[in-house]
Amino acid sequence: MFPPTLIRSCLPVINPMLRRPPHCPFRQTSSLHSQTKTGNTSLQKTKWMNLRAIITRWVPLGSAMYLGWCYIRATINYEVSKVEIRFYEMFPFRVTSRWWGRLAACELPMSLRGIVYGIYVRLFNVNLSEAAVPDLSYYKSLSAFFTRSLRDGARFISPAPCVSPCDGIVLNCGPADTDKIEQVKGVTYSLEEFLGDNKWSKRKGDSYYDSLLTNKKNILHQCIIYLAPGDYHRFHSPCDWTATFRRHFSGKLLSVNPWMARLIPGLFTMNERAVYIGEWKHGFFSMTAVGATNVGSIEIYKDPQLQTNTKGGRNRIEESEIGQLKLKKGELFGQFNMGSTIILLFEAPRDFKFEFSAGDRVQVGQALTVAAKEQAR
Repeated sequence: MFPPTLIRSCLPVINPMLRRPPHCPFRQTSSLHSQTKTGNTSLQKTKWMNLRAIITRWVPLGSAMYLGWCYIRATINYEVSKVEIRFYEMFPFRVTSRWWGRLAACELPMSLRGIVYGIYVRLFNVNLSEAAVPDLSYYKSLSAFFTRSLRDGARFISPAPCVSPCDGIVLNCGPADTDKIEQVKGVTYSLEEFLGDNKWSKRKGDSYYDSLLTNKKNILHQCIIYLAPGDYHRFHSPCDWTATFRRHFSGKLLSVNPWMARLIPGLFTMNERAVYIGEWKHGFFSMTAVGATNVGSIEIYKDPQLQTNTKGGRNRIEESEIGQLKLKKGELFGQFNMGSTIILLFEAPRDFKFEFSAGDRVQVGQALTVAAKEQAR
């Protein structure tokens, strides 16, 4: 079809186009380097993205960043959103508090006690001179050190009718003459949600508030005291009164730091708490121990049946008639593991005035009112 002479003339041009490229030998070292690099990258991704890394690295880091941001906003009066509150409530504080309780109960070797407790003393400004046993090696565990007792004479119990039940900082105190009570200035909680249904009294009133009062000329007063980690963690009876009813709310274990109380309305109605209700010389009296993060245990000495931070739903409510439990002023009532909050709600005349105000530091046995203190003199 084509002349042979024409084909021969085109071969110099066609041959290079049809010629196969030279064979490139397999380079083992290059492939190994590539595989090693890919393997390291994959291993690095796995190291930072597996479940263990998320729990041990990202969750604590995210929690610390979020709590730090909450603290910054609290200093500039930032109003926290409902979404952020819901997100904060989702953290498994009940589980972590149980873990912390088990860890704190572990016995420490004698050689480590001075180091561990010494760091804690310096970090939280613990006054060891008030402890019944100032020798740090005496305490077998962190829990035993947290709940240490005071030496005799470390606290003076005022002859006033009502005294401070614990050491701590006053978050709020004053008259509580409505169903909405201030937990801190400008932030409230519901009285009915906090105490629950009035099943301990047959008195009826136009409102829940009125049903609590025995004398309609009186009003309710409140005192909220926050126990910091470095404070004395036992609490005492603030007056001579008779407790007849106990209600335990399982609730959450959110932090009750003063700056957190400013951010979350109704914080005390959310948290786990043991409410003891009875009467004193002016009528209605209640004393509530509120749990918090890492406070896995609230112990009441005369009520060993109370079990706090147990497994189960957060909305559980347990009620108990405890008979006529008579308590004397200054008598040991219970203890916290780590710091938390004591809330007093009681009936008294309208002219009942507190000696101290929000932000003041108080101690066990300190008189609540100026008038009572002057009478004692």
